[in-house]
Amino acid sequence: MLGGVGHPVDGVECATVIVPMDYRNPGNGNLEIAISRKKATDPARRRGVLMTNPGGPGGSGLGAVHWFNAQTDVLRVYDVIGMDPRGVGRSTQLRCVATRSDDEFPSRPTDSQLSNWSEYARAVEENCQRGGGEMRRFVSTMNTARDMDVIRGALGEKKISYVGYSYGTQLGAVYGSMFPARLDRSVLDSALDPLKTWHEQDVDVVDAITDNLRKWTEWTAARNGTYGLGSTAAAVRGELDAIAAKLAAGPYGGYADVTSFDYAVGATRYRRSWAAFSRHIASIKAGAADPGEASAIVAALRRGDIEPTSAGTYQAVVCEWDWFTDVNTYYNDMKRWRDTNPYGGTVDYMAPTNCTFRAFTRPETIPAITREYPAGIVVNSDGDTQTPLANGRVMAGHLNQPLISVSNDGQHGHYALRRNACVDALVNKYLVAGILPASRVTCAGTDIAETVPPGAAAALSGSSSRPLSDVLAEIAAETKPF
Repeated sequence: MLGGVGHPVDGVECATVIVPMDYRNPGNGNLEIAISRKKATDPARRRGVLMTNPGGPGGSGLGAVHWFNAQTDVLRVYDVIGMDPRGVGRSTQLRCVATRSDDEFPSRPTDSQLSNWSEYARAVEENCQRGGGEMRRFVSTMNTARDMDVIRGALGEKKISYVGYSYGTQLGAVYGSMFPARLDRSVLDSALDPLKTWHEQDVDVVDAITDNLRKWTEWTAARNGTYGLGSTAAAVRGELDAIAAKLAAGPYGGYADVTSFDYAVGATRYRRSWAAFSRHIASIKAGAADPGEASAIVAALRRGDIEPTSAGTYQAVVCEWDWFTDVNTYYNDMKRWRDTNPYGGTVDYMAPTNCTFRAFTRPETIPAITREYPAGIVVNSDGDTQTPLANGRVMAGHLNQPLISVSNDGQHGHYALRRNACVDALVNKYLVAGILPASRVTCAGTDIAETVPPGAAAALSGSSSRPLSDVLAEIAAETKPF
């Protein structure tokens, strides 16, 4: 049932849709789902609705209708639909009781500290169960897909087209598997791997973090004349290790501890930060680091990493996947990454989560991902650490769909978000005219490293001399919620 349609503001209408909390038992209460709509600007050419999801799980999607403002051809022919999924934002919210901890969660934990993660995760699950009640069991990808189909019916559409980002690619793949006759064109941007559990994909994440660090060390080594950090990747990595060793003994280079430094090294994900990060490490090596720069770097990275999710939804949805229940499985992986590459916060990704201690019985499991609908497009970049390229390759291969690989780019989410003319042109041609790209095509990324010639010492441009914290703050300001 569609109700509460409001007057358009900036060309966007808002409404609510009433759906069952439990589709198998519709008498067990209803939920409200908030949606937004930006109507096609050329009604004579209109070909339907384009539903969207920003990911999360638990990202608010009402504002996603504005992400396509520059895609004029798409806006001419589609009503773009945004949605706050069940549990999120202006829809009926799922909440957790807040969990606090006085324990430490260092990037290089001792063996005795490993249990801090499991104790905290167990408490989070208990508090989410306390706060979520009966609703928690029914906040799932499958029920969100059913909500989408109710919205389709309420709008009077026989089919939908779809653009989903990050976790939204899983949602799109599940919707297509459950309602293949009702999915027309689909774009899965920054895709998950449909054949792996959430935790198995975390292994791909730490591999991507490690690969980005390796690429930065190679880039910096080729510019030893400028940065003086060594002429080989191993030598550059050694400079990081030397700083970390000093931080193990106390504050150094503006960093309070080695954990904050390890997280700062995660900046190597973004090619745009490489020159500034190399200068930053060189300044620490020379004993000339700005005392306030380190804290500004950590703050900028935290702004970019804030989870834009409604409390409770993420912790429910990710429990759809199976998780190991033996904490020692996690501890062994944590120790391995602690000892080989703790940079970028890899240990956290290997730790137990609330789903390790799942307190509710899943009403259903994730359906097998199949495709009996028209071919769509998958988009992934080679430096993304949230949804690594390896995941996108499997999604594209499993669905037998074209893959657009964005090269030399650490950003997350590309179509309509990054002003990538190559990606936008290929996706727009598909959404508007149904023309698929080549089965495998590469677009150059927009996350471009500063121009610092390799070889002898190079004069740095004005942009290259910007503090790393400024570069990271700029990236965080541009990052869309996923």
